[in-house]
Amino acid sequence: MYRRLRRFRTLFWMLLDILLLNLSFYIAYYGRYELQWLRAVAPENFVPLGEYIPVFVALTVVLLLVYRLEGLYSLPRSATWLDEVYTIALGTLGGVAVWIVIAFIYRPLFYSRLFLVFTIIITTIILSTSRLLGRAIQWRLRARGIGVERILVVGAGEKGRALMQSLLAQPGLGYQVIGFLDDDQNSQVPLGRFPPLGRISDLGRVLKEEGIGQVFITLPADPHERILSIIAQCQEAGVRVRILPDLFEMSLARVKVEEIGGLPLLGVREVSISGWNLTLKRALDFIVATLGLVILLPVAGLIALAIKLESPGPVLFRQRRIGRDGQPFTLYKFRSMKPGAQEELAYLVDLNQAQGIYFKMRDDPRITRVGRFLRRTSLDEFPQLWNVLRGEMSLVGPRPGLPQEVEKYEEWHKKRWEVPPGLTGLWQVMGRSDLSFDEMVMLDLYYIENWSLWMDLKILLLTIPTVLTGRGAY
Repeated sequence: MYRRLRRFRTLFWMLLDILLLNLSFYIAYYGRYELQWLRAVAPENFVPLGEYIPVFVALTVVLLLVYRLEGLYSLPRSATWLDEVYTIALGTLGGVAVWIVIAFIYRPLFYSRLFLVFTIIITTIILSTSRLLGRAIQWRLRARGIGVERILVVGAGEKGRALMQSLLAQPGLGYQVIGFLDDDQNSQVPLGRFPPLGRISDLGRVLKEEGIGQVFITLPADPHERILSIIAQCQEAGVRVRILPDLFEMSLARVKVEEIGGLPLLGVREVSISGWNLTLKRALDFIVATLGLVILLPVAGLIALAIKLESPGPVLFRQRRIGRDGQPFTLYKFRSMKPGAQEELAYLVDLNQAQGIYFKMRDDPRITRVGRFLRRTSLDEFPQLWNVLRGEMSLVGPRPGLPQEVEKYEEWHKKRWEVPPGLTGLWQVMGRSDLSFDEMVMLDLYYIENWSLWMDLKILLLTIPTVLTGRGAY
């Protein structure tokens, strides 16, 4: 099934490229001879469009062959749009160069050199734009479960969790983790949305019942015979299989490969948000928090007035939270609940709608009318810009936990403390309260291990539509 889809995808892009290539050639011809870009065409050098049709055909064939050889139609799922742009640009330049060598041997003075320059530029732009639009459509479809490949993970240890958190953070890759198999009794509990489907001996049954398209083996390297047996079962069922190397149970995203004299060396990558990166992140936090506090101060005044008019009590809600390295600090929010809400929590515990160790309830009776609006729009978080300014929080990062929640953390949950907690984060823009606690932690760890300034900016931009739509906020 997967191979048929892959062949169909390749055929689709090749046919589309044929159309777009000829469109590019026509635009290049029209720009050169009709609009006379850059330099006027002398009457004796004007070439009718009909004379260029063989050129269009020949260039189409040559470029398709070069694109194929450059791997444009077989790039891995992890390839970025820039990888596609690079491949298109390199292939177009190389293909036109090949055609020039052939054509100018036979008719060296016939074809315009500017036409070829325009062809390279326009073809690269049009084909790159088509890939960008294709990625946007594919991302939306895959995020809705359309055209995804069903994945089974064998092994729920450190490697298994690292893999699942990466796939959770990148829904556009088109992988849907159905669940996992593991022989450890302690692993027979769900990891967020990923359920345990049994022991490894249940592999054959799960492959048949769940329609698995691919299996990822994340077991330790010791039991070679077991891994070979799993591979044999997958091959017999016609299911593709991949093996994640053991690497001494290191978190996969923290492994880096270096080379000395041609010899590969495996090392452990440091937390990416440290040193100069942390300084850069702190500078961004300080500038944005300062501007935010100044610009939104009038709005904060109106919010404070609305809170006071609706119910008695303080405008600000202060709460003890746990931040970086497990250090406690006081977090500030606009009060969204009526006075005495904390004492009523004991009566609502059985109505908890969140999966995991924290409490969430869609129609929490303790929330005021103003508070409900503040939560839907995330305006209740505005005072945390003061926490950001003080350095206790960052604009982007894991959400700080309550002390009573932190006491229930498993060991792998505690890795969220390696960076400052954030006002927003990766899990907020991918589901907010609709995600389970384990899924939140997985996304937090993915963020920590793959941080970049661009990722922070992207999350901040994605936070805007998330806040406007109120998705997952309650």
